[in-house]
Amino acid sequence: MQKIILASQSPRRKQLLEWAEVNFEVMVSDADESFPQHLSPEEAAVFIATNKASVIAATSYLDLPVLAADTIVVCGEEIIGKPMDREDAMAIIKKLSGRTHRVITGVCLLQGEKRIVFADVTEVEFHPLTDEQIMFYVDKYKPYDKAGAYAIQEWIGVIGIKSINGDFYNVMGLPVSRVVQALQQF
Repeated sequence: MQKIILASQSPRRKQLLEWAEVNFEVMVSDADESFPQHLSPEEAAVFIATNKASVIAATSYLDLPVLAADTIVVCGEEIIGKPMDREDAMAIIKKLSGRTHRVITGVCLLQGEKRIVFADVTEVEFHPLTDEQIMFYVDKYKPYDKAGAYAIQEWIGVIGIKSINGDFYNVMGLPVSRVVQALQQF
């Protein structure tokens, strides 16, 4: 498979591509992560991922496919981003406690005029969590750079997840098997 550019500083996305043995180099995109409010959550995630890929494609001297992704969490109708601070992280996890939410990753593969975009959706249900569990997790793992204020591969996922419907790796930040299939189309 051809080498690609990963337009992300996410250590989780990097790890997933390494596990899939994809040849890549990282170029961090400083693209704006805002989106028009009329977009659905799936469209918003794809919009942001496309912006990230476009910034790298426009500035890179390399003629390689660019892979960008953006993960958002949706609880009810509310899009939940990354927490602003400790209190916000605890409030977000408390909101997810005992409920099902959707984790949506928008993906954009871009090379010249060729573009593949999609959104992958995974439903995650948490067991009810105590305030003590939430405080322990936030204080120990400091999930401030994570949409939904948690990482499924950390302690909170091990003890708190009741069920998952969809791609586990999508919740980590990249539906890697679907990405590999899309890369094969390039």
